[in-house]
Amino acid sequence: MANLILLRHGQSKWNLENRFTGWEDIDLSDKGILEAKESGKLIKNKEIMIDCVYTSNLKRAINTAHYAMKEAGYTHLFKNDNLISISDSSINERDYGDLTGLNKNQTADKYGKEQVQIWRRSFDVKPPGGESLSDVINRVKPYFKKIIYKEIENNNNVLMSAHGNSLRALFFVLGFNNSKDIAMLEIPTGKPFLVEFKQGKIVNKNYL
Repeated sequence: MANLILLRHGQSKWNLENRFTGWEDIDLSDKGILEAKESGKLIKNKEIMIDCVYTSNLKRAINTAHYAMKEAGYTHLFKNDNLISISDSSINERDYGDLTGLNKNQTADKYGKEQVQIWRRSFDVKPPGGESLSDVINRVKPYFKKIIYKEIENNNNVLMSAHGNSLRALFFVLGFNNSKDIAMLEIPTGKPFLVEFKQGKIVNKNYL
């Protein structure tokens, strides 16, 4: 058996301000830190010993993993109080391009709610200068298959701390959702999603 825990980072400071964050390296809010710690308690209570940690290269995902594993008491994952993890931009948040940093409500007032909803939730429509969800899938899929799935094949328990859209992309890759419903999927911050594998095949999935 192997376990893959997917964790969307805790609330960021720009989540709190209702701004498009994308690749901007914004840290966690106070609430986000608490969410990360709570996720660590849930993982510990499930008695899943994490063998390796993968994150995006954005600090809100890195710090979420740090607080979660610290709260779980998994000292084997730390060196000099720093979390031992592998970070890669392949699982970064979707790049919102020209929308990055803008308040979502104000953007809807300027461009119209319908247009902004298309930019946010369409499968293959890009916001100006940014990525579509399909683009995110195209970078998440090879990274998962080449790197993270290898850990699963070796029966390692993996924590992947990432973002709403990179996790939506992975849900699509894993076959949980199709191109019609994946864009509308809401993944909560700081709530671990467990995928259980047996001999490389998914046998169960659920939030902790």
